[in-house]
Amino acid sequence: MSRPTIVAKSLSRKYGELTAVDGVSFEIREHDIVGLLGHNGAGKTTIMKMVTGYLEPTGGKILVDGLDVETERAAAQARMGYLPENCPLYPEMTVVDYLDYAAELRGLAVTDRPTAIRRAIVETELLEKATEPIDTLSRGYRQRVGVAQAILHEPKILILDEPTNGLDPSQIRHMRDLIKRLARKATVILSTHILQEVQAVCDRVIIVHRGRVALDSTLADLRTGGRLKLVTDGPPAETEAALGALDMVEGVECLEDGTPARAYALRLDGHDPQEVAPAVARLVLEKGFRLFALHPEQRDLETIFAQIAASDGGGAEAAHV
Repeated sequence: MSRPTIVAKSLSRKYGELTAVDGVSFEIREHDIVGLLGHNGAGKTTIMKMVTGYLEPTGGKILVDGLDVETERAAAQARMGYLPENCPLYPEMTVVDYLDYAAELRGLAVTDRPTAIRRAIVETELLEKATEPIDTLSRGYRQRVGVAQAILHEPKILILDEPTNGLDPSQIRHMRDLIKRLARKATVILSTHILQEVQAVCDRVIIVHRGRVALDSTLADLRTGGRLKLVTDGPPAETEAALGALDMVEGVECLEDGTPARAYALRLDGHDPQEVAPAVARLVLEKGFRLFALHPEQRDLETIFAQIAASDGGGAEAAHV
């Protein structure tokens, strides 16, 4: 297993009486593409600003590539590239001039800057716009300039705050493709309130709700959900009793009453649905029932996000699935 490149431990941030981030903890490993998902105001941007060292936490600790952001901030920041939600660009400068200026701020040697700038321009597909003033560029190209400044120094960690905000569908596709290419070389954290961006780009999602981590899961695990769905025509009482008696089944829920069969969701006691399925199939056939369907239950990210957003945020621990 790859080692963690970012570790957040019990992060909190208060603004007077307002608690924007409350006890957030997570680990992000090398080459992960993680979506930090939540409604506007959930605390995503505050978390990212603390991770990048632009904002001090009220409590907790952040390690970036093993470095404590509080005591080794400059060294930690040197390992990161950051695209803020509203990237500060200088509209009167050309793309090349702006990137040269950003490279100087990053401390790149004068002799290294031309190679770094050309590489960033090629990777973000800005070659045809390189000599144009930034104020003549579309929103999509300006976002690419923002990404280009973030990757000039070939960071190990790339943090992108709402990178597709305000883009049209074509520009969004280009930005998604760019993020996927960049993720081959770097760990990527993508902050967004748009479900489709997480589903299209990320392999893991952390949902933030009211300043807390409400869910932390890979998308693959999230889709299966850890329950097994069964459709059979056995008498309900007998079926539920027999299924509930299986050691690996923690509970049985009747989902729908169809004709001639009923659907059930089996809550499993930490077991892999693929391992439990043969035992369930044997039980159904031994009982003489007909087996219409048996498969891991598929869960929808949109439904889960809506359920979390509708909750009262009353201090529940994060869900890890």
